[in-house]
Amino acid sequence: MMRYFLFYKPFRVLSQFSSEGEKTTLASFFPGLPKDIYPVGRLDYDSEGLLLLTNDKPLTNRLLNPAFGHKRTYLVQVEGMPHPEALDQLRAGVWINAGGKRFHTKPAQALLIPAPELPERDPPIRFRKNVPDSWIQLTLTEGRNRQVRHMTAAVGYPTLRLIRYSIGQVTIDGLAPGMYTEYDATIREKLFA
Repeated sequence: MMRYFLFYKPFRVLSQFSSEGEKTTLASFFPGLPKDIYPVGRLDYDSEGLLLLTNDKPLTNRLLNPAFGHKRTYLVQVEGMPHPEALDQLRAGVWINAGGKRFHTKPAQALLIPAPELPERDPPIRFRKNVPDSWIQLTLTEGRNRQVRHMTAAVGYPTLRLIRYSIGQVTIDGLAPGMYTEYDATIREKLFA
């Protein structure tokens, strides 16, 4: 039986079940989960948001294979107030270094947005009185290691907080950090919509 879990991964949680030092892992949130269920892709330890866990291997392959590009939307708090030119650069794609390689990212959707209503992060983002921050909604169709962070830094606006909001039409709406819900097979269509 195929199973699908949508999880709101909190800040400072590893996207894996195996322990690594004193770091919190998915095992803390999914005790007794069958051994054949794994996270699809990952979110970095210092990123938050939507993580899919499943035992559906064909779906996992499709989501991880770059040939089947699918939309992933991130809410990104950045240091400073991005100029329109910086957003245009993100939309066109930028040169970044990731995984020891230099490459040009695919075009993305990038919008400056008002601060979204999100749960507070623990610990909170450091507040700097003389340095403003702002939010960008960034939608990608590719996923490389720490790509969003590299992209915002490449245009001069370092990432302070990063939340994966959606994959296709599947979102974290209704979930709080550390919560999950089980979904049925209809999720497959929504992930690629």
